[in-house]
Amino acid sequence: MHTPVLLKEVIEYLKPEPGDIILDATIDGGGHAEAIMQKIGKTGTLIGIDQDAVILENLKSQISNLKNNVILINGNFRNLDELLKNNNIEKIDGAIFDLGTSMLQLEESGRGFTFQKNEPLLMTYKSDINSTDLIAQDIVNKWSEKDITDILYKYGEERFSRRIAKNIVDIRERKEIKTTFDLSEIIRLSVPSFYRNNQRLNCCTKTFQALRIAVNDELNAIEEGLSKVWKLLSAESRLVVISFHSLEDRIVKNFFKEKSKKEELLILTKKPIIPSQEEIISNSSSRSAKLRAIEKYGKGN
Repeated sequence: MHTPVLLKEVIEYLKPEPGDIILDATIDGGGHAEAIMQKIGKTGTLIGIDQDAVILENLKSQISNLKNNVILINGNFRNLDELLKNNNIEKIDGAIFDLGTSMLQLEESGRGFTFQKNEPLLMTYKSDINSTDLIAQDIVNKWSEKDITDILYKYGEERFSRRIAKNIVDIRERKEIKTTFDLSEIIRLSVPSFYRNNQRLNCCTKTFQALRIAVNDELNAIEEGLSKVWKLLSAESRLVVISFHSLEDRIVKNFFKEKSKKEELLILTKKPIIPSQEEIISNSSSRSAKLRAIEKYGKGN
């Protein structure tokens, strides 16, 4: 079972109860889902969404008490209104969004999410990729130098975005950039030694993050997902969101703030909840996690 981040805190703030209909919009390896299912019992319903069909297939055999009260849906949470409508779900009693990149995808998908393995430059969460889907290889080989610079700076907050983009464009004129190792080598050649040898943060991290966000249109998807789940939440239900970098957290924070100004919700976390030192030691992928939670007022709509 996938190790969930901030599990105790998710259950504390989500407050799932017997009979509830709960949405896990990013079910991934099912770590949060297993704990939620124990709370809602056989009379409740868990809806799990994930873009990766392979993960969902694996999950079916991993969730020990998978019964008729679990609905697994292959899709993007930005379309959750249609996905739930197709499954005759009109209202939910709570929702969790865990926006972190799946460790299963990093380690096992073979789609180029990690610079530590030599894999094709895909970086899409979809397991069933077709010719019309954007992949990272398209960006680095076809997009303009300006556009590459812009996404590296905007989505990765990469300080050497211009240098990296310039070298990407120069090198692709001689040979196509096909793999993660191809790209990693270009990044390392593009940045100064102090940055390349940084022990705390690999010099490739921000570029890979930026490309992944661009390929999956993640920030727009978050905005759409939050807007749509809001309409499905019943009165006095709760929404919990875990983000992993400042761009995600800003979207979540601003969404909650705007709803709070309209007196449509109660913000339960005045400051984001972060993992304990013990959790960070046992699960290093949790170190940048921030949890925010709200409760919808009865008059909210």
